[in-house]
Amino acid sequence: FPSTSAQPGPQTLQWWLKRGLLALFVILVVVPFSVKMLPELIQHFVYTHRISLPFFVDLSRPADFSLNHTINMYLTSEEGISLGVWHTVPESRWKEAQGKDLAWYQNTLSDGSPVFIYLHGNTGTSVMCQQILSALGYHVLVPDYRGFGDSTGEPTEAGLTTDFLCVYNWVKERSRNSLVVIWGHSLGTGVATNTADKLLEQGVVFDGVILEGAFNTVRQNIPPFNPFAWRYWKFPGLGYLYRAPWEDNKFVFPTEENLKKMRSPILFLHSEDDLLVPIEVAQQTYEVAARAQNTERVKLVTFEGSLGYLHNGLYRDPRLPEIVKRFVQSL
Repeated sequence: FPSTSAQPGPQTLQWWLKRGLLALFVILVVVPFSVKMLPELIQHFVYTHRISLPFFVDLSRPADFSLNHTINMYLTSEEGISLGVWHTVPESRWKEAQGKDLAWYQNTLSDGSPVFIYLHGNTGTSVMCQQILSALGYHVLVPDYRGFGDSTGEPTEAGLTTDFLCVYNWVKERSRNSLVVIWGHSLGTGVATNTADKLLEQGVVFDGVILEGAFNTVRQNIPPFNPFAWRYWKFPGLGYLYRAPWEDNKFVFPTEENLKKMRSPILFLHSEDDLLVPIEVAQQTYEVAARAQNTERVKLVTFEGSLGYLHNGLYRDPRLPEIVKRFVQSL
């Protein structure tokens, strides 16, 4: 019998040509694009700064949020960065505040009432906490970090620290001898401790710090439901294409290391059913801070999981105003 050899037919050649073109497209287009864009997508998932809740609102009008003794203003933290800031005066002055201008609000910061700077999380709202603190007789300033709300720029860890330093220094220049207390929630806890560490280099210590739902990057692994966890699968060579985000200093937030150096009175607030930061992590973080100072200056208040507060709902607890009031009185 004559010998025969299989020769690729036109359809086989066409199949291989399509696969080759697809592979070429992936190599030349998809990979470079993903190397460029994925770090930005991860940055967005961490900060969630492009999602503004509620939608379609005018942040320059705080009265639309039932804050009728609040003014909106803008501070420049560095060239090209404008920060939107809300200032709410104590509730007892709400009638007096009607129709007042920015100069009046600034002058009230020196009236002797404690001043809170509230550092919000990446998706939460500050309105309820503003109302609680105002009802207690405190001033409340709520800055939006760069890239959040109506502030300009894109968020980075260093940038958020710079923004808060600007707001803190602005408040201290106007509040004279009034207590200035920092309340950080979630992402805001990282910003607060980073800034505390930075100020310690200048010999400045916060009067008091409240850390609500504080995360700890040393003790928390990236959870399996995290939308960008797949990026860190240990495929051979993947690290050469996609560097870890902390190599660009996008989000490190060394809260635990900061707490070891802090000398401010600290109040930790945490819900036992917090799914983002497990209560075990909160307990460990508190213990680090308490060892660095003592249990008189560092306190942890937990809220029962059956109450359903999760990560963002502690403001609903009726005990919260008294807890905060006692902390302020201890300063």
